[in-house]
Amino acid sequence: MPELSRRTALGAAAFAAGTQLLGAPTARAEEPHRHDSPASFDEVYKGRRIQGRPTAGGGHHHGGGYAVHIDGVELHVMRNADGTWISVVSHYDPVTTARAAARAAVDELQGARLIPFPAN
Repeated sequence: MPELSRRTALGAAAFAAGTQLLGAPTARAEEPHRHDSPASFDEVYKGRRIQGRPTAGGGHHHGGGYAVHIDGVELHVMRNADGTWISVVSHYDPVTTARAAARAAVDELQGARLIPFPAN
């Protein structure tokens, strides 16, 4: 039987690790899917109309097909891998829902008008 070289041992370890990584998505697929779109909302918060709703197209939305508007102007939102939400206005303060991201943006704007965020 040939001797086991360091190169062969490292190659076998890398192969074993790679096959376990490839198997991980199958195991994780059984977990509940947390990236579904939240329900729509439409409310007045501190005198500002905030709205959120699922969108059909992906476009430049990083919110998983979800759009948020403040007084009719789109607030660019993004859903993080852990399920929290951030916006272009409150980027460093993740919140649990898209509605909370809209409210945090209103708080941060302090009455200022939201300027549309360019798509490109």
